[in-house]
Amino acid sequence: MQSSDVARVGGRARSAYEARDEPVEVAELGELSDVAGGRTHGIQVFLYLLSFAAGIGIWEISAKLIHSNLFPTPVFIVRTAEVLANEGVLLSDIGVSMLRVAVGFFSGVALSVPVGLGMAENRWVRGALEPWIQFFRAVPPLALIPIVIILLGIGEIPKFLVIGLAAFLPTTIAVFQGVTDVDVHLIDAARVLGASRVSVFVRVIIPAASPMILTGMRIALGNAWATLVAAELIASNSGLGYMASQGQLYFDVPEIYLAVALIGILGVLMDRVVYLVQQRLTSWQDRR
Repeated sequence: MQSSDVARVGGRARSAYEARDEPVEVAELGELSDVAGGRTHGIQVFLYLLSFAAGIGIWEISAKLIHSNLFPTPVFIVRTAEVLANEGVLLSDIGVSMLRVAVGFFSGVALSVPVGLGMAENRWVRGALEPWIQFFRAVPPLALIPIVIILLGIGEIPKFLVIGLAAFLPTTIAVFQGVTDVDVHLIDAARVLGASRVSVFVRVIIPAASPMILTGMRIALGNAWATLVAAELIASNSGLGYMASQGQLYFDVPEIYLAVALIGILGVLMDRVVYLVQQRLTSWQDRR
């Protein structure tokens, strides 16, 4: 066999080998990536639980060492929760606070999306609205609570309004910034391929801006909880903020700690829900 024949045979064999092995290697890489991702997620959950358990343990030991009525143990706070649950107060206050946060948060986010998109797509809308957005960003929603109460009373509408404002402002900025930061080359490439304006907006701009938008929503959720507690402390007869204020009024220290702990736990759980949605919708994004 001549050298040229050997080269041809070798080339065909090498091509067949590469064609045979390439899909297997890609599949194996995908499986390894899934396994690594699952292990990373499992380790992260374990570390979260370990950190939480360590914090509770340190709290329990410190409270027993200090031995003061002003610093109750976690066990005593759990007993307080059982008493309030048996009285039907605990679940009622939790439900009221979560309803207020949910209504205010989703209302603020729903309004922020068209406002942020309008500011990003139209300079006239941006010129008209951005000064007011920045103005109210500089004014804490807590400072508006007395004005809102004077104008609208102490019903549910004022609470929804201030919570919605607290969620609206950061999400609007996130939507605006996320859309304006989309790589113009992606938009041009979609247009070259024949995509319509609506298709470019739905399939390019929104997915590319979604990481920023969802991060703004997580910030907005924290603002909503902070504003809710302040609203319930000032003008309310129910909710976790009201529970804390009643505990202060009657010097029921465990009840104050319980209210704070529940606010933190519920805030973390709701944030995790938004975070999981963010991970699902931005699974295409490279992460470390």
